[in-house]
Amino acid sequence: MVLDTPTLYFRAFFGVPDTITSPDGMPVNAVRGTLDFFSHLISTYKPDRVAACFDADWRPAFRVEAIPSYKAHRVLVEGPSEEDVDVEEVPDTLSPQIPVIEAVLDAAGIARAEAPGFEADDVLATLAERWVAAGAGPVDVVTMDRDLYQLVDDTRRVRVLNIGKGVAKLEVVTDEVLRGKYGIAGRDYADFSVLRGDPSDGLPGVSGIGEKTAAALISEYGDLAGVRAAAVDPLSKLKPAQRKKIAEAAGYLDAAPTVVRVVRDAPVMEHDDRLPREVKDPVALAALAEEFGLKAATGRLVKALAER
Repeated sequence: MVLDTPTLYFRAFFGVPDTITSPDGMPVNAVRGTLDFFSHLISTYKPDRVAACFDADWRPAFRVEAIPSYKAHRVLVEGPSEEDVDVEEVPDTLSPQIPVIEAVLDAAGIARAEAPGFEADDVLATLAERWVAAGAGPVDVVTMDRDLYQLVDDTRRVRVLNIGKGVAKLEVVTDEVLRGKYGIAGRDYADFSVLRGDPSDGLPGVSGIGEKTAAALISEYGDLAGVRAAAVDPLSKLKPAQRKKIAEAAGYLDAAPTVVRVVRDAPVMEHDDRLPREVKDPVALAALAEEFGLKAATGRLVKALAER
Protein backbone atom coordinates (compact mmCIF):
# COMPACT_ATOMS: atom_id res chain seq x y z
CA MET A 1 0.00 0.00 0.00
CA VAL A 2 1.35 3.39 -1.02
CA LEU A 3 -0.31 6.43 0.52
CA ASP A 4 -0.57 9.96 -0.84
CA THR A 5 0.17 11.43 2.57
CA PRO A 6 -0.37 15.12 1.71
CA THR A 7 -3.84 14.20 0.47
CA LEU A 8 -4.50 12.35 3.72
CA TYR A 9 -3.46 15.17 6.01
CA PHE A 10 -5.28 17.84 3.99
CA ARG A 11 -8.38 15.63 4.00
CA ALA A 12 -8.03 15.13 7.75
CA PHE A 13 -7.44 18.82 8.42
CA PHE A 14 -10.62 19.89 6.67
CA GLY A 15 -12.66 16.91 7.84
CA VAL A 16 -11.83 16.75 11.55
CA PRO A 17 -12.84 19.66 13.85
CA ASP A 18 -10.00 22.00 14.80
CA THR A 19 -11.29 21.97 18.34
CA ILE A 20 -9.23 18.81 18.81
CA THR A 21 -6.06 20.12 20.41
CA SER A 22 -2.98 19.06 22.33
CA PRO A 23 -2.75 19.74 26.10
CA ASP A 24 -1.08 23.09 25.35
CA GLY A 25 -3.80 24.13 22.89
CA MET A 26 -2.16 23.33 19.56
CA PRO A 27 -4.66 21.98 16.98
CA VAL A 28 -3.93 18.34 16.20
CA ASN A 29 -6.99 17.54 14.10
CA ALA A 30 -4.89 16.71 11.02
CA VAL A 31 -2.60 14.48 13.07
CA ARG A 32 -5.41 12.54 14.67
CA GLY A 33 -7.34 12.21 11.42
CA THR A 34 -4.29 11.04 9.49
CA LEU A 35 -3.39 8.45 12.11
CA ASP A 36 -6.96 7.16 12.11
CA PHE A 37 -6.82 6.91 8.31
CA PHE A 38 -3.68 4.78 8.60
CA SER A 39 -5.22 2.61 11.32
CA HIS A 40 -8.39 2.01 9.31
CA LEU A 41 -6.54 1.21 6.09
CA ILE A 42 -4.10 -1.15 7.80
CA SER A 43 -6.89 -2.92 9.71
CA THR A 44 -9.10 -3.26 6.64
CA TYR A 45 -6.58 -4.20 3.95
CA LYS A 46 -3.78 -5.75 6.05
CA PRO A 47 -0.88 -4.80 3.75
CA ASP A 48 2.58 -6.36 4.12
CA ARG A 49 4.36 -3.23 2.89
CA VAL A 50 3.36 0.38 3.44
CA ALA A 51 5.00 3.59 2.29
CA ALA A 52 3.74 6.99 3.39
CA CYS A 53 4.73 9.12 0.39
CA PHE A 54 5.54 12.81 0.73
CA ASP A 55 6.34 15.72 -1.59
CA ALA A 56 10.02 16.59 -1.70
CA ASP A 57 8.95 19.22 -4.22
CA TRP A 58 5.20 19.77 -4.61
CA ARG A 59 5.73 21.81 -7.82
CA PRO A 60 8.74 20.29 -9.63
CA ALA A 61 10.75 22.51 -11.95
CA PHE A 62 10.45 20.13 -14.90
CA ARG A 63 6.65 20.39 -14.78
CA VAL A 64 6.64 24.16 -14.34
CA GLU A 65 9.07 24.47 -17.26
CA ALA A 66 6.65 22.49 -19.41
CA ILE A 67 3.56 24.47 -18.32
CA PRO A 68 4.25 27.57 -16.17
CA SER A 69 0.65 27.66 -14.90
CA TYR A 70 1.07 24.26 -13.23
CA LYS A 71 -0.23 24.73 -9.65
CA ALA A 72 0.65 28.43 -9.91
CA HIS A 73 -2.51 29.43 -8.06
CA ARG A 74 -1.30 27.52 -4.99
CA VAL A 75 2.04 29.31 -4.68
CA LEU A 76 2.37 31.35 -1.49
CA VAL A 77 6.01 32.44 -1.96
CA GLU A 78 8.08 31.87 -5.08
CA GLY A 79 11.60 30.54 -4.67
CA PRO A 80 14.26 33.18 -5.38
CA SER A 81 15.84 31.08 -8.12
CA GLU A 82 15.06 28.10 -10.35
CA GLU A 83 16.88 25.83 -7.91
CA ASP A 84 14.71 26.84 -4.95
CA VAL A 85 11.39 25.24 -4.11
CA ASP A 86 8.26 27.39 -4.19
CA VAL A 87 6.37 27.53 -0.90
CA GLU A 88 2.87 26.05 -1.08
CA GLU A 89 -0.03 27.85 0.52
CA VAL A 90 -0.91 25.75 3.57
CA PRO A 91 -3.32 26.73 6.38
CA ASP A 92 -1.46 28.24 9.34
CA THR A 93 -2.68 25.62 11.79
CA LEU A 94 -1.86 22.71 9.47
CA SER A 95 1.84 23.45 8.91
CA PRO A 96 2.92 22.75 12.53
CA GLN A 97 1.07 19.42 12.47
CA ILE A 98 3.00 17.93 9.55
CA PRO A 99 6.25 17.35 11.53
CA VAL A 100 4.18 15.67 14.24
CA ILE A 101 2.66 13.30 11.68
CA GLU A 102 6.15 12.49 10.41
CA ALA A 103 7.46 11.89 13.94
CA VAL A 104 4.60 9.55 14.83
CA LEU A 105 5.05 7.54 11.63
CA ASP A 106 8.78 7.25 12.35
CA ALA A 107 8.20 6.10 15.92
CA ALA A 108 5.62 3.56 14.74
CA GLY A 109 8.02 2.20 12.12
CA ILE A 110 5.89 3.13 9.10
CA ALA A 111 8.17 4.06 6.23
CA ARG A 112 8.18 7.59 4.83
CA ALA A 113 9.25 7.90 1.21
CA GLU A 114 10.14 10.83 -1.02
CA ALA A 115 12.35 11.65 -3.99
CA PRO A 116 14.36 14.89 -4.33
CA GLY A 117 12.78 17.13 -6.97
CA PHE A 118 9.60 15.07 -7.28
CA GLU A 119 6.04 15.01 -6.00
CA ALA A 120 4.41 12.36 -3.85
CA ASP A 121 2.55 11.17 -6.97
CA ASP A 122 5.86 10.23 -8.59
CA VAL A 123 6.96 8.40 -5.44
CA LEU A 124 3.68 6.45 -5.37
CA ALA A 125 4.10 5.50 -9.01
CA THR A 126 7.74 4.51 -8.63
CA LEU A 127 7.11 2.27 -5.64
CA ALA A 128 4.08 0.67 -7.28
CA GLU A 129 6.22 -0.04 -10.34
CA ARG A 130 9.00 -1.53 -8.22
CA TRP A 131 6.67 -3.72 -6.23
CA VAL A 132 4.91 -5.03 -9.32
CA ALA A 133 8.25 -5.76 -11.00
CA ALA A 134 9.35 -7.65 -7.89
CA GLY A 135 6.15 -9.70 -7.83
CA ALA A 136 5.09 -8.07 -4.56
CA GLY A 137 1.56 -7.15 -5.62
CA PRO A 138 -1.29 -6.56 -5.47
CA VAL A 139 -0.69 -2.85 -4.90
CA ASP A 140 -3.19 -0.38 -3.46
CA VAL A 141 -2.65 3.33 -4.16
CA VAL A 142 -4.42 5.50 -1.58
CA THR A 143 -5.27 9.01 -2.82
CA MET A 144 -8.09 11.30 -3.86
CA ASP A 145 -6.19 12.56 -6.92
CA ARG A 146 -7.94 11.24 -10.02
CA ASP A 147 -4.79 11.66 -12.11
CA LEU A 148 -3.40 8.63 -10.30
CA TYR A 149 -6.02 6.54 -12.06
CA GLN A 150 -3.31 6.22 -14.72
CA LEU A 151 -1.67 3.66 -12.41
CA VAL A 152 -4.71 1.37 -12.40
CA ASP A 153 -3.99 -1.91 -14.11
CA ASP A 154 -6.11 -5.00 -13.47
CA THR A 155 -3.60 -7.28 -15.19
CA ARG A 156 -0.77 -6.10 -12.95
CA ARG A 157 -3.09 -5.96 -9.91
CA VAL A 158 -2.75 -2.25 -9.21
CA ARG A 159 -5.84 -0.38 -8.05
CA VAL A 160 -6.60 3.03 -6.54
CA LEU A 161 -8.43 3.48 -3.25
CA ASN A 162 -10.05 6.90 -3.70
CA ILE A 163 -10.74 8.51 -0.33
CA GLY A 164 -12.62 11.50 -1.76
CA LYS A 165 -15.71 10.58 0.25
CA GLY A 166 -13.71 9.56 3.30
CA VAL A 167 -11.65 6.51 4.18
CA ALA A 168 -14.65 4.56 5.50
CA LYS A 169 -16.51 5.18 2.23
CA LEU A 170 -13.58 4.96 -0.16
CA GLU A 171 -14.06 3.83 -3.75
CA VAL A 172 -12.01 0.92 -5.04
CA VAL A 173 -11.05 1.92 -8.58
CA THR A 174 -10.12 -0.77 -11.10
CA ASP A 175 -9.99 -0.88 -14.90
CA GLU A 176 -13.52 -2.24 -14.81
CA VAL A 177 -14.69 0.76 -12.77
CA LEU A 178 -12.93 3.21 -15.12
CA ARG A 179 -14.48 1.61 -18.19
CA GLY A 180 -17.88 1.97 -16.55
CA LYS A 181 -17.29 5.64 -15.73
CA TYR A 182 -15.37 6.86 -18.74
CA GLY A 183 -15.16 4.06 -21.28
CA ILE A 184 -11.37 3.89 -20.93
CA ALA A 185 -8.86 1.88 -18.90
CA GLY A 186 -6.20 3.12 -16.49
CA ARG A 187 -3.50 3.06 -19.16
CA ASP A 188 -5.53 5.64 -21.11
CA TYR A 189 -6.22 7.99 -18.23
CA ALA A 190 -3.22 10.31 -18.59
CA ASP A 191 -3.97 11.04 -22.24
CA PHE A 192 -7.64 11.52 -21.38
CA SER A 193 -6.66 13.94 -18.61
CA VAL A 194 -4.41 15.93 -20.95
CA LEU A 195 -7.30 16.50 -23.36
CA ARG A 196 -9.85 17.25 -20.64
CA GLY A 197 -7.54 19.44 -18.58
CA ASP A 198 -7.59 20.01 -14.83
CA PRO A 199 -8.18 23.57 -13.56
CA SER A 200 -7.18 22.53 -10.04
CA ASP A 201 -3.66 21.94 -11.34
CA GLY A 202 -3.60 24.87 -13.75
CA LEU A 203 -4.00 22.68 -16.84
CA PRO A 204 -6.37 24.23 -19.39
CA GLY A 205 -7.01 21.17 -21.56
CA VAL A 206 -8.17 21.57 -25.14
CA SER A 207 -10.87 24.21 -25.52
CA GLY A 208 -14.25 22.68 -26.24
CA ILE A 209 -13.21 19.15 -25.27
CA GLY A 210 -14.76 18.07 -22.01
CA GLU A 211 -14.74 14.79 -20.15
CA LYS A 212 -17.14 12.87 -22.41
CA THR A 213 -15.54 14.05 -25.65
CA ALA A 214 -12.02 13.37 -24.37
CA ALA A 215 -12.98 9.81 -23.41
CA ALA A 216 -14.69 9.25 -26.75
CA LEU A 217 -11.67 10.50 -28.68
CA ILE A 218 -9.23 8.31 -26.75
CA SER A 219 -11.55 5.33 -27.17
CA GLU A 220 -11.85 5.98 -30.91
CA TYR A 221 -8.21 6.75 -31.71
CA GLY A 222 -6.34 4.78 -29.05
CA ASP A 223 -4.22 7.46 -27.39
CA LEU A 224 -3.23 11.12 -27.54
CA ALA A 225 -0.89 10.55 -30.48
CA GLY A 226 -3.74 8.86 -32.36
CA VAL A 227 -6.08 11.78 -31.66
CA ARG A 228 -3.52 14.29 -32.89
CA ALA A 229 -2.86 12.22 -35.99
CA ALA A 230 -6.59 12.07 -36.69
CA ALA A 231 -6.77 15.87 -36.44
CA VAL A 232 -4.53 16.21 -39.51
CA ASP A 233 -5.90 13.21 -41.39
CA PRO A 234 -8.53 14.37 -43.90
CA LEU A 235 -10.05 10.88 -43.90
CA SER A 236 -10.66 10.72 -40.12
CA LYS A 237 -14.12 11.18 -38.63
CA LEU A 238 -13.14 14.19 -36.52
CA LYS A 239 -15.42 17.18 -36.82
CA PRO A 240 -13.91 20.36 -38.34
CA ALA A 241 -14.32 22.24 -35.05
CA GLN A 242 -12.45 19.52 -33.16
CA ARG A 243 -9.66 19.51 -35.73
CA LYS A 244 -9.31 23.26 -35.33
CA LYS A 245 -9.27 23.16 -31.53
CA ILE A 246 -6.68 20.36 -31.44
CA ALA A 247 -4.47 22.20 -33.93
CA GLU A 248 -4.71 25.41 -31.92
CA ALA A 249 -3.71 23.52 -28.77
CA ALA A 250 -0.58 22.01 -30.33
CA GLY A 251 1.82 23.77 -27.95
CA TYR A 252 -0.16 22.70 -24.90
CA LEU A 253 -0.46 19.12 -26.18
CA ASP A 254 3.31 18.97 -26.72
CA ALA A 255 3.97 20.01 -23.12
CA ALA A 256 1.08 18.61 -21.07
CA PRO A 257 2.07 14.92 -21.05
CA THR A 258 5.24 15.82 -19.13
CA VAL A 259 3.07 17.40 -16.46
CA VAL A 260 0.26 14.85 -16.31
CA ARG A 261 2.14 11.57 -16.58
CA VAL A 262 3.63 10.39 -13.32
CA VAL A 263 7.30 9.50 -13.20
CA ARG A 264 7.71 5.78 -12.61
CA ASP A 265 11.46 5.75 -11.98
CA ALA A 266 11.98 8.64 -9.56
CA PRO A 267 15.06 8.45 -7.27
CA VAL A 268 13.14 7.42 -4.17
CA MET A 269 15.28 7.60 -1.05
CA GLU A 270 16.16 4.29 0.58
CA HIS A 271 13.71 3.05 3.18
CA ASP A 272 12.38 -0.18 4.67
CA ASP A 273 8.69 -0.39 3.77
CA ARG A 274 7.97 -3.69 5.47
CA LEU A 275 5.13 -3.02 7.87
CA PRO A 276 5.96 -4.05 11.46
CA ARG A 277 3.60 -5.76 13.85
CA GLU A 278 5.14 -3.93 16.79
CA VAL A 279 5.99 -0.24 16.83
CA LYS A 280 9.62 0.64 16.21
CA ASP A 281 10.10 3.01 19.15
CA PRO A 282 7.39 2.63 21.81
CA VAL A 283 9.06 5.13 24.14
CA ALA A 284 9.11 7.86 21.48
CA LEU A 285 5.55 7.05 20.45
CA ALA A 286 4.34 7.25 24.04
CA ALA A 287 6.09 10.60 24.48
CA LEU A 288 4.46 12.01 21.35
CA ALA A 289 1.08 10.70 22.43
CA GLU A 290 1.49 12.39 25.81
CA GLU A 291 2.76 15.70 24.42
CA PHE A 292 0.11 16.07 21.74
CA GLY A 293 -2.86 14.34 23.35
CA LEU A 294 -2.86 11.42 20.91
CA LYS A 295 -3.10 8.42 23.24
CA ALA A 296 -6.34 7.13 21.71
CA ALA A 297 -5.19 7.63 18.11
CA THR A 298 -1.77 6.02 18.65
CA GLY A 299 -3.45 3.21 20.56
CA ARG A 300 -5.63 2.47 17.54
CA LEU A 301 -2.55 2.47 15.31
CA VAL A 302 -0.67 0.09 17.61
CA LYS A 303 -3.70 -2.22 17.63
CA ALA A 304 -3.99 -2.12 13.83
CA LEU A 305 -0.34 -3.08 13.41
CA ALA A 306 -0.58 -5.92 15.92
CA GLU A 307 -3.75 -7.44 14.51
CA ARG A 308 -3.15 -7.31 10.78
